[in-house]
Amino acid sequence: MGSIDAPGWRELNIGVVGGGIGGMCAAIALRRAGHIVTVYERADFAGEVGASVSCAANGTRWLHEWDVDVAKGDPVVLKSLINRDWRTGEPVSTYSLEDYEERWGFVYNMFHRQYMHAMLKECALQAEGEGYPVKLLVNHKCQDIDLASGTITFANGHVAQHDLIIGADGIGSVVRRVLGIHPAKKPADQSCLHANVLTSDAVEAGLVDYSRDAALEYWGGQEGKWDKIVLSPCNGGKLLSYYCFFSREVGDYNGQSWGTEDRPVEELLAPFPGLDPLVRAHLAIGREIQPWRLWVHEPYPYIQKSMVCLLGDAGHPMMPHQSQGACMAIEDAAAIGILFSKKYFSGDVAEALAVYQDIRLPRATRVQAAAAKAAYNINERIGFSNNTNISQYKVEDETKKLTIEEMNSYDMYKDVEEQLAKRRGQEYTDKYIRGLPIGLTLPNGITIGA
Repeated sequence: MGSIDAPGWRELNIGVVGGGIGGMCAAIALRRAGHIVTVYERADFAGEVGASVSCAANGTRWLHEWDVDVAKGDPVVLKSLINRDWRTGEPVSTYSLEDYEERWGFVYNMFHRQYMHAMLKECALQAEGEGYPVKLLVNHKCQDIDLASGTITFANGHVAQHDLIIGADGIGSVVRRVLGIHPAKKPADQSCLHANVLTSDAVEAGLVDYSRDAALEYWGGQEGKWDKIVLSPCNGGKLLSYYCFFSREVGDYNGQSWGTEDRPVEELLAPFPGLDPLVRAHLAIGREIQPWRLWVHEPYPYIQKSMVCLLGDAGHPMMPHQSQGACMAIEDAAAIGILFSKKYFSGDVAEALAVYQDIRLPRATRVQAAAAKAAYNINERIGFSNNTNISQYKVEDETKKLTIEEMNSYDMYKDVEEQLAKRRGQEYTDKYIRGLPIGLTLPNGITIGA
């Protein structure tokens, strides 16, 4: 892995603002790197809301590197991506994941959000494993940060000082505001209602058992319309998590938030009169029907300042249509863990955070843009973007589409080494550019380094 060394490494006292999936991943990565970590959660418990979380190989690889017990998250290992005709349910485009682990070294996991969070929290806090156990403080809502001293002031009156502060406090980030970033954002043209269906309920009612497919399944999305149903199996297939997208003109939920009173099933079914009756019957027995507010954020100009950086939705909120939101937060955490590790951290926090921004902002921004395109054209979605042989295939720009090869061939260590070498005025000779191997030809015809 190159010859960069870090003789000035020192142990840091680090504060992570936000105890969700991204915050816990950052805590684990920094614990493994040898630092003392405290996680501050604004609520009276550190948890997650929602249902399924997609974790492709570019996320799963870091869970294994950090020695997270992935089995405790009770994941479904996906075997394929299936896009179905809106009215008939017949497969239109399928992307097989049968050789996925062989190609990329790790499986494609689908977790229940709460189970994944519990798995990560246990890993962060437990006495076993490399590094100091992470300390978790709940009911600590960040109010302000002094960027000169690294002092966090909380709404409960508590004050804490840290050498490094990670803002993992989500799309409504307080830490982002402290850094002087004020998002240019607008409501998405799409609305979304989410529902859960127990596989046992579906089977008892004589309905199709979609859990047998072990697949991310989509209805619609081929016609440039906002209407799309996304089925994500989780909890070992016991739970089917449905995300139901439709035009905001049909129903606007931007004034509501997840965790409020459940919506009636009639409201869930109303936007989809012509939907495949097999999946519509599933939605008719849906429970825990909740609105998901969707906002489109323009990329932020920076994600770090002084001793503070942003992670996950705090730093690059994105539409959900590439199923990469959690993976981008996991990658952020991995980058921080590498940059502050004994091999690479020279003791200079400013240098490490500058490189963090150099490697994370371009990659996350690229996924962010691709997710916006996939909102109305499923052919732009990673996996389906490789299926150029189907009659319905069409993308905005073949040379700019996002592919599974670009996402999973990425070597973050190489990216870190290249950017650190530039910062330190050293020669970088490995045959990689931005973490991708020179000579790699992507399905869109682009050859890295050509």
